[in-house]
Amino acid sequence: MTLDIALMQAFNGISWFTILLLMSLGLAIVFGLMGVINMAHGELMAMGAYATYVTAEICERWLPQGWVAVYLFIAIPVAFAVTFAAGYAIERGLVRFLYQRPLDTLLATWGLSLILQQTYRSIFGAQEVSVPLPDWLAGAWEPTTMLQFPLNRLFIMALTAVVGVAVYALLYRTRWGLEVRAVMQNRPMASAVGVNTGRVDALTFALGSGLAGIAGSVFTMVGSTNPGTGQLYIVDAFIVVVFGGVQSLLGTALSGFTLAESQTVLEYVMSGSMARVSILLLVIAVLYFRPQGLFALRSRS
Repeated sequence: MTLDIALMQAFNGISWFTILLLMSLGLAIVFGLMGVINMAHGELMAMGAYATYVTAEICERWLPQGWVAVYLFIAIPVAFAVTFAAGYAIERGLVRFLYQRPLDTLLATWGLSLILQQTYRSIFGAQEVSVPLPDWLAGAWEPTTMLQFPLNRLFIMALTAVVGVAVYALLYRTRWGLEVRAVMQNRPMASAVGVNTGRVDALTFALGSGLAGIAGSVFTMVGSTNPGTGQLYIVDAFIVVVFGGVQSLLGTALSGFTLAESQTVLEYVMSGSMARVSILLLVIAVLYFRPQGLFALRSRS
């Protein structure tokens, strides 16, 4: 009995970790690697969720019945493409004029988030919308009578693993990833050796936005969407990135795992609100002694 409870708590922690990682991965790229505080990141998540909703509606109403069972495999790439394009447009039309001006960037993207919220409200209404869960994701895998692992959470874990490996390979195993890291470490030197820094900035911001779209698509499997959905998750994403240490994707992953498992354990022994307060106090204490983040990369000063 005790072992089963421990396994379920561990699974819940890993499940919450994968959701946190999807939420914060795009933000870590934009905020950590580019130094841009994008307050509209949550609205880009909501854009991905609405793109998934529209795709599901098209599959359900206009395509043969069998398409509903596989609409997620269409919706996730669509959500990525839509938010990638939106992120590219935002960087080219707004953010690129505000580099090295963090306060202006914060205010501008916050205003953009309000515009996007009102846009969603005008198009989809203020009420919540939800998408159908495919039959093959309904129910749970039950290895024993006491253990139940929801299939939708297992799918999210697998998707997060695929996305994480793909992002790592893109940033650390491709020429474009080398250019990204070069620009973030020394922009004048990268420009001097022929790197198109403007193009790198635009594509990096677009990639972070596209990852937010994938996160939004995933959220439709565990909850409904409304115009303010993005604001519910942006704080958690920022906490994960700052706690782990900016400019460190590995730190973001370790931070998400630490916070998710800690919150799951605390919620088992106390109320949910007290568990959240305890996590915030832990983050404040750690950042007091390590303001650069718990898993920040070491560098020479």
